[in-house]
Amino acid sequence: MRRRDKNGNRGAVALPTRRRREDPMAAYDRLPAPLRAWLQEAALPWSAQSCQRIWQAARRDGLSPEAALARLDAAERKTLNRSARA
Repeated sequence: MRRRDKNGNRGAVALPTRRRREDPMAAYDRLPAPLRAWLQEAALPWSAQSCQRIWQAARRDGLSPEAALARLDAAERKTLNRSARA
């Protein structure tokens, strides 16, 4: 399990933040259990909407839940790399 500082994953990268129209906790509660577990360990402060979009695309492509989570890991690495270069 990853160790976090007291601020969690907020401020981990210099990417812009966005306001959401929907209640973020309600959106989080509707996510599948494996996706909620992944979000708890994520290095970035993902929105439920962003994760849901990647998850659903992976599942439509016929990927297993584990492979869908691997796709989310890859998206997170890509975002972290982009942020590191900025």
